[in-house]
Amino acid sequence: MTFSIVARDPKTGAFGVATATGGPCVGALVPHAASGVGAIATQGDTNPYFGIDGLALLGEGVPAAELVPRLTGADPGRATRQLIAIGATGQPAGLTGAEAIASAGLILGEHFAVAGNMLANDGVVAAIAAGFAESSGPLVDRLLAAMTAGETAGGDRRGTRSAALIVCSHEAYADFDCRVDLSGTPLADLEAVVSAARSGAYADFVAARPRRRTPHSVAPE
Repeated sequence: MTFSIVARDPKTGAFGVATATGGPCVGALVPHAASGVGAIATQGDTNPYFGIDGLALLGEGVPAAELVPRLTGADPGRATRQLIAIGATGQPAGLTGAEAIASAGLILGEHFAVAGNMLANDGVVAAIAAGFAESSGPLVDRLLAAMTAGETAGGDRRGTRSAALIVCSHEAYADFDCRVDLSGTPLADLEAVVSAARSGAYADFVAARPRRRTPHSVAPE
């Protein structure tokens, strides 16, 4: 039903998650991220508490490799779920349930993880991983490149109808929290939303928001 990527930028410490699906409102339940903590995508037969509880555990120092079995082990619906997570160590972990809808796949890479199910073909997950690994620049751009590669390779076999992206770095609020809830071209639209968010008056507005490290300053850092 969905294809997603979670990642950590080892240079900046930023975490990101991007996702797309054949249904509406994927950004409401699938992607989860927090600055200094990690990123999670819960999909297939989505369990939002994997994201909520998972971020809490990552924040307590539980590594992703331990987090995944802790979240899924006692879950009676785990056979139909997919989960990918990454924490402060940059070592990802994931699970594809035995009953995930084919085509389903999972790749754990260097500082990233990709998962997908109900995909058009077996090459979609590999295309997302390659799109991320072969890209450069800010994390938000690499996530968009990865997702676009996945869509180009076939994406959701029903057609892709919604997409979302979150990037968190140093503040308690996200650098980017963008979504397209229903569209015939959600990834292209998501790229347009990100472009609008990082330029012009809105970018100036965000740059002037208070920061914990300099709470009385409104100048960009």
